[in-house]
Amino acid sequence: MLQVRTGPDSVWDVDYRPDQITVNGQPFSWDLVELGNGRYHLLWQNRSYPVEVVSVDGAAKTVQLKLDGHRFELQAKDRFDLLLDKLGMSQAASNKINEVKAPMPGLIVDIRVAPGQTVQKGDPLLVLEAMKMENILKAPGDGTVSAVKVNLRDNVNKGQILVQFA
Repeated sequence: MLQVRTGPDSVWDVDYRPDQITVNGQPFSWDLVELGNGRYHLLWQNRSYPVEVVSVDGAAKTVQLKLDGHRFELQAKDRFDLLLDKLGMSQAASNKINEVKAPMPGLIVDIRVAPGQTVQKGDPLLVLEAMKMENILKAPGDGTVSAVKVNLRDNVNKGQILVQFA
């Protein structure tokens, strides 16, 4: 079970099983074809939509999509996130993070922070290009940047430290 949010008033409960997908308890039927390079073709309710995956942030569980020319940011919460919310412990799950590491190998195409800069959770830190897609790496929590360990146009490996926090 996932809870997917595109805004304060747009929330869906999605249950994905191998034989059926339900959205808010109702069966959901669609056809999705991968075209390559993060592009897809979607058929839903006898209508055709172009879809492009703009960026994916696994740590924050967010996906930016372009659907039929409109940009959307989806934020997902799995059953563990929902349980922590229910118990009032959602902040307990966000331990102090001292560094941001590369989630995949790629090329640094933009650096949006500098040492000494104060950031809030979700602020963009870097842009990592991987597999012809730009991924915006965001601050996992509030803090102050103590060091940026990469330079513009650096190739990085998965797990490499990119930004450190004080």
